[in-house]
Amino acid sequence: MAPATLTRDLPPTLGMTLVDGGADFAVYAGHAESVDVCLFDEGDTDGSTERRIPLSQRTHGIWFGFLPGVGPGQRYALRADGPWRPAEGLRYNPAKLLLDPYARAVEGEVTWDPRVFGHQVDDLLRGDDVIRSRLDSAGAVPRCVVVEDRFDWGDDRHPHVPLADSVVYEAHVKSMTRLHPDVPEHLRGTYAGLCHPSVVAHLKEVGVTAVELLPVQAFATEPEVARRGLVNHWGYNTLGFFAPHAAYASTPDPQGALDEFKGMVRLLHAEGIEVILDVVYNHTAEQSSRTGASLSWRGLDNRAYYRLDERGQDIDVTGCGNTLDLRHAMVCRMVLDSLRYWVQECHVDGFRFDLAVALGRGRTDDYDPDHPFLVALRTDPVLSRVKLIAEPWDVGIHGWRTGQFPPPFSEWNDRFRDTVRTFWLQDVGGQASGHDAGHGVRELGTRLAGSQDLFGARDRGPVASVNYVAAHDGFTIADLTRYNAKHNGPNGEGNRDGSDGNRSWNHGIEGYAESGAAPAELAAVEVVRRRSMRNLIATTLLATGVPMLLAGDELGRTQGGNNNPYCQDNEISWVDWDLQPWQRDLLRTTAFLARLRAEHPVLRQRTFFTGREVHEDRSTDLAWFDVEGLPMDSARWEDTGTRTLSMYLGGAWLGQRSLLVVLHGEASDGKVTLPSPPGLTAYELLWDSADEAPGEPGPPMAPGPVEVTGSSMRVYRALDET
Repeated sequence: MAPATLTRDLPPTLGMTLVDGGADFAVYAGHAESVDVCLFDEGDTDGSTERRIPLSQRTHGIWFGFLPGVGPGQRYALRADGPWRPAEGLRYNPAKLLLDPYARAVEGEVTWDPRVFGHQVDDLLRGDDVIRSRLDSAGAVPRCVVVEDRFDWGDDRHPHVPLADSVVYEAHVKSMTRLHPDVPEHLRGTYAGLCHPSVVAHLKEVGVTAVELLPVQAFATEPEVARRGLVNHWGYNTLGFFAPHAAYASTPDPQGALDEFKGMVRLLHAEGIEVILDVVYNHTAEQSSRTGASLSWRGLDNRAYYRLDERGQDIDVTGCGNTLDLRHAMVCRMVLDSLRYWVQECHVDGFRFDLAVALGRGRTDDYDPDHPFLVALRTDPVLSRVKLIAEPWDVGIHGWRTGQFPPPFSEWNDRFRDTVRTFWLQDVGGQASGHDAGHGVRELGTRLAGSQDLFGARDRGPVASVNYVAAHDGFTIADLTRYNAKHNGPNGEGNRDGSDGNRSWNHGIEGYAESGAAPAELAAVEVVRRRSMRNLIATTLLATGVPMLLAGDELGRTQGGNNNPYCQDNEISWVDWDLQPWQRDLLRTTAFLARLRAEHPVLRQRTFFTGREVHEDRSTDLAWFDVEGLPMDSARWEDTGTRTLSMYLGGAWLGQRSLLVVLHGEASDGKVTLPSPPGLTAYELLWDSADEAPGEPGPPMAPGPVEVTGSSMRVYRALDET
């Protein structure tokens, strides 16, 4: 490929493109008056070797040029000059070194001092955002690094696991293996550690088909977090949309970090496990223009990259200080280019979009399911073929949009989360404490059947519902059973951060060993807590839709009651692999339930149930029964005191085994009558949440009354169906 010519109608590809004799480079800075590429020697952290190359060509707001002699390993950054008119959203400052938005590797960290701010601030990083700073930031910001895309993928193939067959596992790269005893010390907490054979074996034991990784794009710690002596551990503070986070690599070499990420994907693919990235395109690490730094996009074209009001200030619908403006063609292009890069060059299998409503806010600032960005995703020949999962809310007006994303999106189903927590924890806890104000089973039935009320339109099907009870944001499943209130003191925010609406139940004792309860009392409570954990996991894995587990929930992992450990890169967040016997039992239970799901197609519906007769014996694909084994009628559905529900999943008409799932939400033991659907003569008990670990199937038994443990769940398989 020849170097860029002196005159051209269209600029080269954005970012750094290696060509014979050097590199073509292009960057969007639509309101800039000049842009320089700044080259640095390896190891230069103070800017002493800086060499500036002005970009002399400009087309459609894109500055570009040929950089002779630039090759792999070259460290570089940018400087842009132009108007400083904050009231108009223009904040150019040539004293600030800026990252290339398309950089494939980022080396170094941000030093949070006055040098990185485009406006003047004091040592506490407070100041007047109107006065332009003259401090040079070269010694306080990271560098971009030129890397090659070459990689030996061998015969790598995307697993392409159907959504209906998927079990998603939300995991943090570092937290997953930082304490894993089988992973070599130098690989713990890294991309290489995540694909270690012991970790892969665990994922496969639990039935995982896709790991959904918390952000792995380059990110930075917020200045206020750094001042508290903490770090951004989760990664929802993006610094580079094309670069893997270097700290998760076992090597300091930027090229090696990229190759290590790709190697992780290749090895997971070889085991049939997909890789889904949690991506943050709603805001960046620059935070608000009034208080935030000038690290990349703000210094290149603040008015284009961010949503601003008529005073040039950020419109924040993310709660993080700024909002990327995907109404702008170049911003939309950047995000699409980034997504395609991770699919085509890094072979990832899909994305979970953080605060996805922010990506679909149109000209009126309201959410539009036909927003150009969402349309582009749906029609792109590459991106429309991978898994797309929306977190269907942001913090702006009318920001809760569960069920309103277009196909082929799936969505995190917060209604499932809240309903299941309410049934197994809040309502049972109310009964146990003598303050019974139950919610019945009507919504529970809707969630178990795939949430057709939310996802029935536009032929989306139940696979549009990602069913979960716990995620990174909130209590773990174990902590849902141990804490009534959040305990976020270590975060340094006076316990004001994190949600107060947890729908948890501590089973009468707050916490665990720290509660001070008598050992015998605590041991008795722990028995019930473990049953509650099993109920929550089982409901997630057996409901219709796409189940998602939080890493470590299968081990009973605790965060000590911290429901927002975004800044805790320590034992609060790391998965502890030193398991007690009860944790091994919980792991076996989770693995058993995942196998049950994989072995029984009636648990993996691709279309919604009809409830109508589907066989000549008058059986239905789905039937609901009450505690007496009778079909649920409207009175039972509407009765908020109804606490027991049996779900019969009919499969005989398709040549499959039928299953009966019994959910007994009474706090006390009781009797449930197993129903007699058409064609059924006997059941066998496959699993009972009252048992600490799964056992062998029970003997055949006729329909009729059975004793059940308080707050428990059972799964029966139909026998001798005619």
